[in-house]
Amino acid sequence: MNAYLQIIKGTWAEHLMYRLNFLMWRVRMVMQLLITYFLWLAIFGTRDQFFGYTQSMILTYVLLTGVVRTVVLGTTTIEIGDLINQGNLSNYLVKPMHFFAYYWARDVADKALNLLFAIGELTILFLILRPPIFIQTNPLYIGLSVLAVGMGVFLYYYFSMILGFFGFWTPDVWGPRFISFVVMEFFAGSLFPLDILPKPLFAIAVGLPFSYFIYFPIKVYMGQLSIAFVLQGLTIGLVWVGGLAYLALALWNRGLKVYTAEGK
Repeated sequence: MNAYLQIIKGTWAEHLMYRLNFLMWRVRMVMQLLITYFLWLAIFGTRDQFFGYTQSMILTYVLLTGVVRTVVLGTTTIEIGDLINQGNLSNYLVKPMHFFAYYWARDVADKALNLLFAIGELTILFLILRPPIFIQTNPLYIGLSVLAVGMGVFLYYYFSMILGFFGFWTPDVWGPRFISFVVMEFFAGSLFPLDILPKPLFAIAVGLPFSYFIYFPIKVYMGQLSIAFVLQGLTIGLVWVGGLAYLALALWNRGLKVYTAEGK
């Protein structure tokens, strides 16, 4: 446990050492949130409902993306591809800790620090904007939404690890990650609720694991899904977690067989 705490402290120190980079990242997140917020505010205008959503529900959805996105999509695993290509992975293979566990501890540190800032940012925005928002009071839905967020965390962790392991076979690790990020932004529901899409496209969206990153946890919190549907979604999501975890481990073991680090 002490080893994990040291990794967490080291990750925090690393982020705070490069304060400008971290600050620009948080500014980017706030700007994206504000753009989406005011866009939806303009779309509603004097309307009471739009796509089956009231103004308070859609603005609640938008603001919650700021928190859920930070917890689920915040990760340090994006550096793994370069780590492999540069031969620096060797430094981690000799450490008395599994590579997956090491990066899990780093991700916990990254998510905790970003979540702290996200809560502060949203508090300030709420005090300034005074948006009409929906507050969930049903403890069952609150608990299920926390479980859904946790499931999304594991899903994205393994998904991002898989993208990083492409570095075992190609030096172009940013191309696939960039394309996946664009696709994920759309199908995760970070810009709008997925159920406003045409039915065929919505069916595709919910069939992908991306919908469990942001859309599903927020819909659970807002109480817009039946308990039976929530349990079904959690079951499907856990199957995705198991599948991605298996694939990530398989790629890791296969990648180590072809990994070389000349001169390191």
